Amino acid sequence: MTAIAPGTLPKSSRGSAARARTLRSLLPALSLALVLMAIAWLNPRAISYFGFNLMLNLAIPIALATIAQMFVIAGNELDLSIGTFVGFVGCVTATWLRDAPFIGVAVLLGSIGVYALLGALIHLRNLPSIVVTLGMSFVWQGLAILILPKPGGKAPDWLLAIMSFKPPYIPFPILAALLIAAIVHLGLMRTSYGVILRGSGGNAAALRRAGWSLLKTKIVLFALTGLFGVLSGMALIGITTSADANIGNGYTLLSIAGVILGGGEFVGGRVSPIGAVIGALTLALAASPLLTFMHIPPDWQVAANGAILIIVLAARVLISRRER
Repeated sequence: MTAIAPGTLPKSSRGSAARARTLRSLLPALSLALVLMAIAWLNPRAISYFGFNLMLNLAIPIALATIAQMFVIAGNELDLSIGTFVGFVGCVTATWLRDAPFIGVAVLLGSIGVYALLGALIHLRNLPSIVVTLGMSFVWQGLAILILPKPGGKAPDWLLAIMSFKPPYIPFPILAALLIAAIVHLGLMRTSYGVILRGSGGNAAALRRAGWSLLKTKIVLFALTGLFGVLSGMALIGITTSADANIGNGYTLLSIAGVILGGGEFVGGRVSPIGAVIGALTLALAASPLLTFMHIPPDWQVAANGAILIIVLAARVLISRRER
């Protein structure tokens, strides 16, 4: 009988684990490909420049909100206020940012500062982020209602021009998604400080022993969440042209689902910016176009969307077991 040295595995086992890891990393792209194939089969005319512009109309704000949630999840936290925060930003964008730009910019920068302070509070007082952000969701909702008691306002002209941009050959939502994924991937996955930010969720004790400030990393992660939440709210108003205090309420669950669908995990600092954007695109396509083409009533679309997410996550669990 041949003895196996400790810490070694047969070549077949190593190859199987490598294949499982590859399949796990490709799962978000495979999910998106399956959704696109289903749409192409149900309505071939949708696979066109105009079709993608129409189907992915709301993909940009969803992708930005998903990236915002991803930064919090990278630090082993969760933000239950990102949806109402997007609505608050939308109300500020459609009112003060248009009529009094200096006040609007100051309010938006201040809101990013509030997010940074939330990160410091959660770390210093060792508070559950779920509880803190849940409480903040009511604060953002109340402020949005105070700013805009009823739907209205108007997006700034420069924002309308950006969101209505139509580049040749490649639809703007796809181009914007590629740009968002590339910028965040380079910043978070390819820089030394990005490693530190992810390390705060992966191994906080080792990071502390190395002399890095966990307080600072938590502040930076929450500030980045606020920044991308502001961009999401502005992009949403640039598409809808007007605002409503409840316009972003559904983005909380969409952002969490997008991160998890894109390969992220709630613990360990394991996130993927490219996967998160792909997950957001998958949800944007599955939320309305695919289910509409399947003639599923609107009352059932939310349940069907959840079923799609469960199926993908179940496949990821099976792959992860094989990898282990």
